[in-house]
Amino acid sequence: MPNTSAPVPNAANPIIAIVGLSTKPDRPSYGVARYMQERGYRIIPVNPMHVGAQILGEPCYANLFDAAKALAADQQKIDIVDCFRKAEDIPPIVGEAIMIDARCVWMQLGIVNEAAAAKARANGIQVEMDSCIKIEHALGNLHGIL
Repeated sequence: MPNTSAPVPNAANPIIAIVGLSTKPDRPSYGVARYMQERGYRIIPVNPMHVGAQILGEPCYANLFDAAKALAADQQKIDIVDCFRKAEDIPPIVGEAIMIDARCVWMQLGIVNEAAAAKARANGIQVEMDSCIKIEHALGNLHGIL
């Protein structure tokens, strides 16, 4: 018998955790999150500097573990981890993405960490690096990811 209490992938409406999401509308992370949200994707803010705050109408979490736990209570899970952090900050984020069983780790423009990408891929996670999810969505290039 299948485990019906386990969170299921959100194929129709992927959930995107935005790690490093800012509260400032002029920041790239905010603009990308707002764009994706306006197109029907649920965004989950992850930023330890803003825990407890609402960003774009969603509660902000300290880390992916806390966000995943909150979503699991509603039978949902994080599909994509979109990173707005320095390249050297990516390895622990990938570690958390593996633990929460994310489908994809997305490193935004200018962010490249080959070792973290290799670890994610070795654990069955799709990786996008040095690429903007907003731009790729606008170009229609997200087939197979979203």
